[in-house]
Amino acid sequence: MKKLLCVILAAVMLLASAGCASKGGSGDNKSYTIGIVQLVDHPALNAATDGFMKAVRDKLGESNVTFDLQKAAGEPANCTTIVNSFKTSKVDLIMANATPALQAAYNATDTIPILGTSVTEYGVALNIENFNGLVGGNVSGTSDLAPLDQQAQMILDLFPGTKTAGLLYCSSEPNSQYQVKVVNEYLTAKGVSVKSYSFSDSNDIAAVTNLAVTECDVLYIPTDNTAANSADIIGNIVRQAKKPVIAGEEGICAKCGVATLSISYYDLGYKTGEMAAQILKGEKKISEMKIEYAPVTKKYNKAMADELGVTVPSGYEEIK
Repeated sequence: MKKLLCVILAAVMLLASAGCASKGGSGDNKSYTIGIVQLVDHPALNAATDGFMKAVRDKLGESNVTFDLQKAAGEPANCTTIVNSFKTSKVDLIMANATPALQAAYNATDTIPILGTSVTEYGVALNIENFNGLVGGNVSGTSDLAPLDQQAQMILDLFPGTKTAGLLYCSSEPNSQYQVKVVNEYLTAKGVSVKSYSFSDSNDIAAVTNLAVTECDVLYIPTDNTAANSADIIGNIVRQAKKPVIAGEEGICAKCGVATLSISYYDLGYKTGEMAAQILKGEKKISEMKIEYAPVTKKYNKAMADELGVTVPSGYEEIK
């Protein structure tokens, strides 16, 4: 009788153990908290955040994840405060949306997994020499960098008579400095005279833009957070001056540009969310995950093109 009882108890314990393994082993019923630090409230960054959250919910389940979304109002110092609060509350993962957010998270913790998005160049952002696409440690993510040589070539394709191109960017954004450096080298090699026009913040962007339109045939604006926030101001100036802009991303182009070689920030964020799910479920190690990119599309701003009398060739998709 005792032997039979022992066998029954053993069987019950085995089944209970199997049930627990089934519940927790797949990760389907485990709860996660993800902290999201977003530099500023902006359509491109908002789309990336929306895509990220959708992917995480798709992969982990609607009820299994809690998001703590905080926006820094464009202030890098606020990013630091936000990520430190995430560190204190011991979130399972941090999603850092835009370069200053990534830098703040990178400086705050080397243990909590960090995924960046809307970051142009990780080597520049994190001061990594000879960057090969793998950050290592607790950091990975996605980049919004479109091929800069192809963006520069758009200036020559759409405006073949360009003699002087102006590069308009924020001097306090390292990624913007990187982009204009590459574009400058490309255009110079093609025989175009290039002038750089940097502004330190939104307060001097109007004065700098007014100077640029008087000295240049066409302007190039990289993927730049400060320019994105002031794109309406830039748009008013270039319209009055009848000067076209090639932009580094769709949001800027929609307000002040003629054309862009751009990405979908929603798709970029979704890819980042897929990476987050793989990390949280233990399917991949973040230290081994290379930076990923989104496919690019040629797009144009019909209203601006019509206003400036620019004929956009075939192969461009209208920004809606």
